[in-house]
Amino acid sequence: MAMSETPAVLVSACLLGSRCRYNGKGELHEGVERLMARYRLVPVCPEIYGGLPTPRVPAERSGSRVVGKNGEDVTAQYGKGAEEALHLAQLYRCRAAVLKERSPSCGSGRIYDGTHTGTLTAGDGVTAELLKAHGIAVVGESETDKLEKLIDDMERM
Repeated sequence: MAMSETPAVLVSACLLGSRCRYNGKGELHEGVERLMARYRLVPVCPEIYGGLPTPRVPAERSGSRVVGKNGEDVTAQYGKGAEEALHLAQLYRCRAAVLKERSPSCGSGRIYDGTHTGTLTAGDGVTAELLKAHGIAVVGESETDKLEKLIDDMERM
């Protein structure tokens, strides 16, 4: 498969080992690393793109707002970062993304509930929600095997 034919996949940069998580850490995820052999991975960190520092105060999504543990409303930064991630996904023609689970930005399906008590609830992070609204499939890092089938199915269409 030529490079131009290789499908591009948007990936949370922290899953590639970039130390950009709220706590200044990152870890190369085994499932994401395996994807490198088959896809062009496009790393993103919406929080950094939105202007937030690393490390940063942990934040959680509560409805349409994202609020730090210190009470600071960081909704605007998360929105800006999501728009930048979408821009890159569209530029690289990504039809799918592997994003950090439970994150107020990247979480897909289940995120922390905004109480800062470690409680999960149904929902998507700001970036995951925006990508999905633009037709980009989103999975978490524990679902990389699902991603491969999903992309294969898209290629057949």
